[in-house]
Amino acid sequence: MGKIDIDYQKLHDAFFRWQTKPKMTIHGDLYYEGKEFETRLKEKKPGDLTEELRTALGMPTGPNCERYPPPWLIAMQRYGPPPSYPNLKIPGLNAPIPESCSFGYHAGGWGKPPVDENGKPLYGDVFGTNAADFQVQEEEEEIDRSQWGELESESEESSEEESEEESEEEPVDETGLVTPADGGLVTPSGLTSVPTGMETPEMIELRKKTIEESMEGSETPSLYTVLPEKKVGVGAAMMGSAHIYDIGAAKKPGAQPTEGVAIALDPSELDLDTAAMAAKYEEQVREQQSQLEKEDFSDMVAEHAAKQKNKRKKQSQDSGKAAKKYKEFKF
Repeated sequence: MGKIDIDYQKLHDAFFRWQTKPKMTIHGDLYYEGKEFETRLKEKKPGDLTEELRTALGMPTGPNCERYPPPWLIAMQRYGPPPSYPNLKIPGLNAPIPESCSFGYHAGGWGKPPVDENGKPLYGDVFGTNAADFQVQEEEEEIDRSQWGELESESEESSEEESEEESEEEPVDETGLVTPADGGLVTPSGLTSVPTGMETPEMIELRKKTIEESMEGSETPSLYTVLPEKKVGVGAAMMGSAHIYDIGAAKKPGAQPTEGVAIALDPSELDLDTAAMAAKYEEQVREQQSQLEKEDFSDMVAEHAAKQKNKRKKQSQDSGKAAKKYKEFKF
């Protein structure tokens, strides 16, 4: 129970001894469903009847089977050769019948040859007379049978090279300004290639002038400037600092100030001198500092206190709801 009686020797022979290779498609051929059941037309030729087809049609088989005509020969003699094969030679239609065979409708007869009212064949040399009317004369193309690829002799090669060298030589100048010589062309005495008034300088500077040199003054600009530090009082400022930097010291001596201090003046005060202007400026600075000291933060403190109050009120409400929830729960 649970065992299979298998002859492993037969199974081995089936795979490794008697197995045959199946018919496979060639390289590049596309497979589709049902392709293996189609007829391979490469192995077939129109007009050649196989043994299987002769047996199916009831025709005799054997070495003398070609002496018996196919059953469709009578219809072809009546309606003409198949249009798909215009150059196909069919005995009894456009080719002579085999030897020791005759036309007629008796058993083994080849029917009636297709001829016109004058007795001439319609489709080809059916009687085998080799008439010139049925022989197609093919025009023979003229073929060049001369030899090619012959090796040239050394004398011909040398003569060709000499002729090429002669053709490459430059023509002689007839103006007389250039004199031919063995080593090339020589300029005659008395003529110079450099025009008068032009002399070669001792040193040629090819580099362009830098931007610093092209600018007026050869002073090199400094990369950075150290600002002096000053200590001041923080005062009542919220974000005040005890150290400031003197930006005015970074200006170059003699340079015109680009930025100034804006002071509100009346039209009647435009004629004040420098000392009066400085006093006016100091007075406005003191007023600004006094305003900063008087400023209080009562609004900010009140807002902060209101936020804290609302937060505590919300927390108390949440805790009361949670306590009530747990009290109402019963097991």
